[in-house]
Amino acid sequence: MKINGAVISALFLNLSKAFTGAFTAAPSQWQEIASEVPSSGKYNDYTWLSNFPGMKEWVGKKQIKKLSEYTYVLVNKPYEATIAVKRDDIEDDQLGIYAAQAQGAGHSAKQWPDELVFGVVNKGFTEKCYDGKPFFATNHPVGKSGVSNKGTKKLSAASQEAAMASYGTARTTLMSMKDEDGRPLNVNPNVLLVPPALEATANALINSDRLDDGKANLYKGTAKVIVAAWLTDPDAWFLLDTSKPLKPFIYQPRKKPVFVQQTKVESDAVFMEGEFKFGAEARGAAGYGHWQTAYGSDGTVA
Repeated sequence: MKINGAVISALFLNLSKAFTGAFTAAPSQWQEIASEVPSSGKYNDYTWLSNFPGMKEWVGKKQIKKLSEYTYVLVNKPYEATIAVKRDDIEDDQLGIYAAQAQGAGHSAKQWPDELVFGVVNKGFTEKCYDGKPFFATNHPVGKSGVSNKGTKKLSAASQEAAMASYGTARTTLMSMKDEDGRPLNVNPNVLLVPPALEATANALINSDRLDDGKANLYKGTAKVIVAAWLTDPDAWFLLDTSKPLKPFIYQPRKKPVFVQQTKVESDAVFMEGEFKFGAEARGAAGYGHWQTAYGSDGTVA
């Protein structure tokens, strides 16, 4: 095949269509647990998370809450996936493999936000959120005391006692959350997030009439089970309230994934390396919202 501008344009138009088709069809889960907070600069500052005012009776002067001494900034990072198309393959009509690679790039680009969001879930026991503590911690500062949203119990449906000690404790902990003035935050846990290894246990807790010991399941229908292969610890599990305006996790896109290409026949890459290029580019970050809306157990204690 003789290479010219028209041939290259047609080739990369087809690759773009393959990319877009795969991108559209690819599954994605991040929306279930994270809120999208767009970014228009190098970073977003989330210091405001530490002091969200609630309504109070207006007596005398308004009580103005100032931003705390904490800082929480999410810096956008660039991401890419690039594929080289050899000029010799175009000349020899050996282009079949590139359509599959374009589809693979589209699939990967669609799941890029999942990788970001579930990546911060995996790091939640060690990576700090806006108050300077790990997102899942036993000592989040609230007023003069420390509040926990972290557990150690394995998720269990073996008995009513085991279910209450694991899932029940998580549920009670979240529903008991209060603000610094002692008022209920009305947290309503509605998502049980688990890795594939805990799928059966989670479904038993949420969907079965009776637990393994034959006793009534007190927690049937209290949450939606989400199984995410992105979760890397087979024992860790999470209970979340995703009903609030801001979900427990944040997806911060600066530039959503886009198809890019280098197709000029006269380019240095073609002259020196005999290659055209295409792929995907994106820029963004992920992080933590309000820790009060999430409970995480590392599952280290039976």
